[in-house]
Amino acid sequence: MRQTTIFPHQVRELADVRIPMADGVHLAARIWLPEDAEANPVPAILEYIPYRKTDHTRRRDDLNHPYFAGHGYASIRVDIRGSGDSEGVLQDEYTRQELDDGVAIIDWLTAQPWCDGNVGMIGISWGGFNGLQIAELQPEALKAVISICSTDDRYADDVHYMGGCMLLDNLSWASIMFAGNSCPPDPGVVGDKWRSMWLERLKGSGLWLDQWTRHQYRDHFWKHASICENFSNVRCPIYAVSGWADGYSNSVMRLLEQLDVPTKGLIGPWSHRYPHLGEAGPAIGFLQESLRWWDYWLKGVDTGIMDEPPLRTWMLDSAPPKRQYDVRPGRWVGEPSWPSPHIDWQTLHLGDGTLEREPSAGASAQRICSPLTTGLQSGKWCSYADGPDLAGDQRPDDAGSLVFDSGLLDTPIEILGAVTVDLELSVDEPVAMIAARLNDVRPDGSVTRVTYTVLNLNHRESHEHPTPLEPGENYRVRLKLNDVAQRFPAGHRIRLSLSPTYWPLTWPSPEPVTLTVYPASSSLALPVRPKREEDADLPKFPRPTGSLPTDDTVIEPAEHDWKIIHDLASERSTLEIVDSEGVYRLEDTDTRIEKRGWERYSTVGDDVNSATGEAEWTLGFKRGDWDVQTQTHTRMTADESNFYIQAWLDAREGGESVYYDEWDITVPREQV
Repeated sequence: MRQTTIFPHQVRELADVRIPMADGVHLAARIWLPEDAEANPVPAILEYIPYRKTDHTRRRDDLNHPYFAGHGYASIRVDIRGSGDSEGVLQDEYTRQELDDGVAIIDWLTAQPWCDGNVGMIGISWGGFNGLQIAELQPEALKAVISICSTDDRYADDVHYMGGCMLLDNLSWASIMFAGNSCPPDPGVVGDKWRSMWLERLKGSGLWLDQWTRHQYRDHFWKHASICENFSNVRCPIYAVSGWADGYSNSVMRLLEQLDVPTKGLIGPWSHRYPHLGEAGPAIGFLQESLRWWDYWLKGVDTGIMDEPPLRTWMLDSAPPKRQYDVRPGRWVGEPSWPSPHIDWQTLHLGDGTLEREPSAGASAQRICSPLTTGLQSGKWCSYADGPDLAGDQRPDDAGSLVFDSGLLDTPIEILGAVTVDLELSVDEPVAMIAARLNDVRPDGSVTRVTYTVLNLNHRESHEHPTPLEPGENYRVRLKLNDVAQRFPAGHRIRLSLSPTYWPLTWPSPEPVTLTVYPASSSLALPVRPKREEDADLPKFPRPTGSLPTDDTVIEPAEHDWKIIHDLASERSTLEIVDSEGVYRLEDTDTRIEKRGWERYSTVGDDVNSATGEAEWTLGFKRGDWDVQTQTHTRMTADESNFYIQAWLDAREGGESVYYDEWDITVPREQV
């Protein structure tokens, strides 16, 4: 990345600004401005997240926000109520309080002498979510949004549940927020009241995993702040961005299809990262692309951005299965609309372990009771590119699955969109799930996962009103796999893999399930995209650039590692994850930051009741005589009737415990 401070405008920073809310709470902001903004007011760009502006996101903030300010914008980074240096208590994601505060921030921005009354919002993940959610509230000054790695649907397409199945990322993400919510504000910013603010958070934030586990189907809890409940409420232009290795790529296609406002979509090869920091590469000059969007919608400058295809995406080329890529081979393609008029649907019919052009009337029923280890090659639901967290070689998972292979491809096939699978099936238990994977079988026999989905079969008709299954009864089920853009070369095979378990990506069913599939009445539909000459004429993205990085010193290096361990004596299979940013010092504030985490997911043999997930985090801050550390631990198990959650929190100052709490929770299973 090219980094610079040579911009059209000189930049000045307001290191800590207090924004008052109606109830007397003050939110903390860092603000970067063109030096002459009071004399020549400018539009404002808001990023509004709970990840600690003073330390945890400082490195990223220092790349992004001065860049926007140097190009004629006021760029504002605000800690959500109860996080970082903001007052109050943070009790959950996307609360009505959070969104109302967001509207109040926008109103405050428009009243500042350096703001010309036009506001945009940008953010990745949480900040991408609340950009869409605040747009739905229609504050008058909000003129445009860039939403990166986010979703319109908090139940069906978020970190908690997928297809009505409970994701293990539900535990993982809850554990990360459990740790983050335990951190104190910085006394160098808020002064002597930091300790009372800290204790208020420790006592008031709670264990979010409890409530996320209690809402196991699509109810009012998840409908809140899901803009898919009424897309028409969004009235400002939206630029939706994601990556194929991210967990949130599907929403880009839905927003393009459903929003009735100017909308653009961009999907690269990346994981859960800003595209100018994109891994796997190639990264792009996304800050420059963002300026084209802001200049058009906030300044009225015709940058040409709206003359380009509404959807641009990276067409992935075939690649060997790897847990981590530096670069994914492929090329940029564009579509004039979505759904695209250029997609040709190609149907393949299931046979006796085959995918055929014509129905296979004589194909016999296929049965599988997958080992619980089927899924150890699934990777993380959402890749963060902080370790080998992508799907690995699928051969071990395919060994425990029903597989259906095409013949060798005579010519390449490229697909864009959502593969669908229509199945006739039955199961032998009243609660069951199915995982479906589309794989690329390479000439050397290695197998790369292309896309997948999971479905709680009790949700086959509705996520809001699940219904029990009748063991032995046949059902017709349609599975919509995650959107993808993928090229299958000649000489490769296309494989469909099916299994009734996919641990540890999803929690297993309460009893072992035998799945029966009837190939003669089952099929696979591919959204085939013919090559288009227009793709060669797409404008090139510039190379990544940004402002100067934060001056920091690594004390202990980051560590990101995944290990699969099979204990042959005990039959325990374990996935161990180390997720540590190590220890580093921010030189401008002389603050030592510690951030370490690990996760462990294990099963014993094929005992579904042995499934266990654990996560532990240690976060610390030290500057002079300010020395604080928090440690959190979460453990989750289940039997056929309940989920069981045990957790504890220990907050320390100067090595002495100042607050300790623990939880022991039982949550009934509701057809999950």
